[in-house]
Amino acid sequence: MYEFEIKRPTTIADAVKALSEEDAQALAGGQTLIPTLKARLAMPSALVSLTDIPELKGVCQADDGAVCIGAGTTHAAVKAECASLYPALSELASHVGCPAVRNRGTIGGSVANNDPSACYPAAVLGSGATVITNTREIAADDFFDGMFATALDEGEIITELRFPVPEKANYQKFVQPASRFALVGVFVAKYADGVRVAVTGASEDGVYRWSEAEEALSSNFSADALGGLSVEPDDMIADLHGSKDYRAHLVKVMTGRAVKAAG
Repeated sequence: MYEFEIKRPTTIADAVKALSEEDAQALAGGQTLIPTLKARLAMPSALVSLTDIPELKGVCQADDGAVCIGAGTTHAAVKAECASLYPALSELASHVGCPAVRNRGTIGGSVANNDPSACYPAAVLGSGATVITNTREIAADDFFDGMFATALDEGEIITELRFPVPEKANYQKFVQPASRFALVGVFVAKYADGVRVAVTGASEDGVYRWSEAEEALSSNFSADALGGLSVEPDDMIADLHGSKDYRAHLVKVMTGRAVKAAG
């Protein structure tokens, strides 16, 4: 590790001010950033820790029934506090990484990093959630811009995520056993006006919605509705863990499992 300065603001305003300084980097749970620093893949001169800001932590339910989660809330806290409010999200959180990661990593850090195999982006996109920052509100469909890329501006931080609660939902993850990331993960959510299906771990473009499955499931929320569908492998990730065709096949399999579990 190299030498750098750590700043510990206690308010969102102070964090934004600290991040406006040249070569400053936000530090949430650090589960991705710290290994990146150790490998010298990034070398900011200052880290702005967000862990001492009470405004960024906690789970509550809005008057309209939406579940609001502070960006600094750990995976373990999401698991515990969303168990009755949004069970599918709680279940997803319970399978992120290992206990050490779940007790340190945060939902906001995961969403802001937008790893192509991370679980939370599928929940955000599959739920049609709203990403709230220090300056604006961003719909999930407008937030994710591809692998490790989001709509966040320089120095902008996520403060809260707001999830509309569906009638039924489930997340199924085919785990890459070494990293615990999703080789393929699918989040399915059924709302009164239709079904949303978000896929992570599979595409070279990062998390995405499988629109054909959404249309079929909106008419018939049953795994049988997926029978005639197929996933094009062209844009799938290919690596030592699985080929494009393998991941394309898994998308359909995991979607069917999610529908059965939700139903």
